[in-house]
Amino acid sequence: MTETPSQQLPAVAFLGLGHMGGPMAANLAAAGVQVTGYDIVPEACSAAREQGIEVVETPQEAARSADVVITMFPSGKHVVDAYVGIDGAVGLLAAAPAGTTFLDCSTINISEAQEATELARAAGFTAADAPVSGGVVGATAGTLAFMVGAEPEVFERVRPLLEIMGGRVVHCGGSGMGQAAKICNNMILGVSMVAVSEAFVLAERLGLEHQAMYDVVSNASGQCWALTTNCPVPGPVPTSPANKDFEPGFAGALMAKDLNLATTALDETGAAAPMGRLAAELYNQFVADGQAGKDFSGIITTLRDGGRKSSREE
Repeated sequence: MTETPSQQLPAVAFLGLGHMGGPMAANLAAAGVQVTGYDIVPEACSAAREQGIEVVETPQEAARSADVVITMFPSGKHVVDAYVGIDGAVGLLAAAPAGTTFLDCSTINISEAQEATELARAAGFTAADAPVSGGVVGATAGTLAFMVGAEPEVFERVRPLLEIMGGRVVHCGGSGMGQAAKICNNMILGVSMVAVSEAFVLAERLGLEHQAMYDVVSNASGQCWALTTNCPVPGPVPTSPANKDFEPGFAGALMAKDLNLATTALDETGAAAPMGRLAAELYNQFVADGQAGKDFSGIITTLRDGGRKSSREE
């Protein structure tokens, strides 16, 4: 997290104070940024107030005093609807003052991110997409990775805020390219977690101890983040969710969402990615089996049980 003098930082409206947005907004406030927040969930608003954030009654009220409007929403539809307004409500684009920059940190479809940016530009504003990686732990610690899609001058305007909330900020290109980088990264992560989990299941069947397996692979060609940071079995990596009944750092439902976004991009571009598509199927099944709230490394339980079922049926 890079410290920047607070007098140089723009006032922020932070909309979406949930598990990710709440800690992100709190880090901004702790750094001296003027943060006005809003969330539809009362508990999230109460938690934000305890962190020194001024919470108001409507998102429009928050936007009226902002230099930068940050959104952290579940889907692209939520972002676009908030920008333009629905059911007679005034949209954020109509409420914000001239010169405002719209910074969306949600993870959404590339086309939706580009639509949101174009809506902002048409209304006379600047905009950027900046999805994050690092989960709740990273949001709390201020060590998130931000992947930013924006024009260079817009990137420079929002970078000081992103550097407060994150440990790594990468300008990936123009509108939508932050989302492109995010879904490509998470497709790798989903596929690699499935591969690591499958290997541990096979090792178990062969009688190879978890620690021995880890000691070899973590120093060999199979080494990867899914193994050395988020190991899907308890023991070798004491901080991994597997040691706490897969309490989520990054929930399975979120991995399924990101892989579904990747599948949409594959369909739109015609790119071939059989492993990415298979990972999406597996994580969608993981969610359907009631594991949405478990860490995505819990996919090993689905693979382990599925393997036993197949063996019995044979």
